[in-house]
Amino acid sequence: MTAMEGLPVDLRTFHNEVEGHLLAAAAREESRRAAARFAAGLDWLPEAQRAQVERRFAAEHLAVVRASWQRTARRGEELRGEYETVYRALRARLLAGLLLGVALLVAVDLVVLVSV
Repeated sequence: MTAMEGLPVDLRTFHNEVEGHLLAAAAREESRRAAARFAAGLDWLPEAQRAQVERRFAAEHLAVVRASWQRTARRGEELRGEYETVYRALRARLLAGLLLGVALLVAVDLVVLVSV
């Protein structure tokens, strides 16, 4: 078995999955760093409690990041739908204008041919 046999056929899907894993790993690391910065100011807590605070802070931070990404994704889907609707309307208008222009050109040509 070669390394390429394990890859999905759709490389775009593979790329998106890898990017998603990298973003998630970066978010986890960012949450850990934020938790460490927060817990560093709690030097009066015993080490075990500070570690627990750090873990809970990291988990909450990650949950906030996840919710933010989900809201962003939902809004992106909404905007995509809106833009697709506008694009279809503009495309229909352009096609109607083009057909009207061609019909007008054919009518003018017929009038010129008949009058000659």
